[in-house]
Amino acid sequence: MTNFREKREALEKVVISQRGVLAVNTKGRAIPELECDVRTCFQRDVDRIIHSKSFRRLMHKTQVFLQPEGDHYRTRLTHTLEVSRIARTIARALELNEDLTEAIALGHDLGHTPFGHAGERAMNDILVAEGGFRHADQSLRVIDKIEKDGKGLNLTYEVRNGIVTHTADRLAETLEGQIVRIADRAAYINHDVDDAIRAGILNEADIPEEIICALGDNYSARIDTMIKDILHASLTGARICMSPNINFVFDSFHNFMYENVYTNLRAKSEEKKVFGILSGIYEYYLKNPDHLPPDYLIFAEQDGLRRAAADYVSGMTDKYAMSQFSTLFIPEAWQVK
Repeated sequence: MTNFREKREALEKVVISQRGVLAVNTKGRAIPELECDVRTCFQRDVDRIIHSKSFRRLMHKTQVFLQPEGDHYRTRLTHTLEVSRIARTIARALELNEDLTEAIALGHDLGHTPFGHAGERAMNDILVAEGGFRHADQSLRVIDKIEKDGKGLNLTYEVRNGIVTHTADRLAETLEGQIVRIADRAAYINHDVDDAIRAGILNEADIPEEIICALGDNYSARIDTMIKDILHASLTGARICMSPNINFVFDSFHNFMYENVYTNLRAKSEEKKVFGILSGIYEYYLKNPDHLPPDYLIFAEQDGLRRAAADYVSGMTDKYAMSQFSTLFIPEAWQVK
């Protein structure tokens, strides 16, 4: 009987350069498993992430704008899919492992909070005594421990490393992991502009001329410029990067977005309520731990109640967090039906 995995592993030796990670060279899983006859180890990781509950919840988690009115604003799920496509394009062009890259991209935000970065800031304040909250670290905890009712997904070392290092102050051990980190930046800066224009917070004409001249005058052109620049800057060496000129423009672009969108009073007027919602729910479960789901009670026994309550609250979708807050703290007679 044909072993399709072995055929794919043989093909990888032809299409993946020496800088890439071959599936046969993985450092493996924390718990060894029998290999699949059809999929490589990294293909299996892709499937495990896509079929996870935490991945499905991303569709109901905010990207930037809280509870936007309209069907075309990005969610945490659509952001993840855009990152995945950009990352795979770069990986294929550089002859690196697309399956590994895709797995990292699809899993990089599994630990993100409800209410986007406002929720992450709130959880960081809530857990300041415990060292704070970082969604990259929480993504790894979701993968290793929370998923599958406490069994975890048992992903490969390379995927786990890429996920936990996708934020700015860490560097993945693999080029595939580094691709996801830079693809994440390219995706969010561009789709956040697109959403801000859709929301009427920005006009295309508001974008500084030097950014338009360097990157392009529309969403597609800017993505295309960034991808091509990353490819040319990363053809050799042990780093995935932008050229110095484009990186400088990107930083200017990010500063522009920070001043005009990420801290915009109209866009962020509701964010002060996020801390109240999440901290209220969190404190409720500290006082009523028996109301936590059974698997989180097990986490509480193993890692402490504060950690377990944070796991539960940070995993909620926007709608579920608001529903929980309403149920716990708003008298039924006052609730809008």
